[in-house]
Amino acid sequence: MAYWLFKQEPSTYNYQQLEKDGKTAWDGVANNLALKHLRSVKKGDRALFYHTGDERQAVGIMEIISDPYPDPKDRSLTIVDVRPAGRLAKPVTLEQVKADPAFAGWELVRISRLSVMPVPEKLWDRIIRMDK
Repeated sequence: MAYWLFKQEPSTYNYQQLEKDGKTAWDGVANNLALKHLRSVKKGDRALFYHTGDERQAVGIMEIISDPYPDPKDRSLTIVDVRPAGRLAKPVTLEQVKADPAFAGWELVRISRLSVMPVPEKLWDRIIRMDK
């Protein structure tokens, strides 16, 4: 299993809406590096749902429930299906991540506009411990 972070503006689609919907197709990724990452996602992987904008925090965990497939609206893009797997007990903010030297080389800190990125298992475990 691999771990990921998926970003979304909460005014567009937020974790609460995902919980209400039960599942969704994660689409709209157009950045080449983010698309490369999205194409590497596999069914059964886990992803942090990260609210961008004014919030800038990881708020929940998603399960990837499909392998990547072409977006029917634009076959040059890729989408995956996700479902909620639980809220973090306490959101983990970008400020907390930046304050921890263990995260210094991670894409969330280095490439702030990237919407899909891998989360090394060591960092995933650290984030999960931060929500306690």
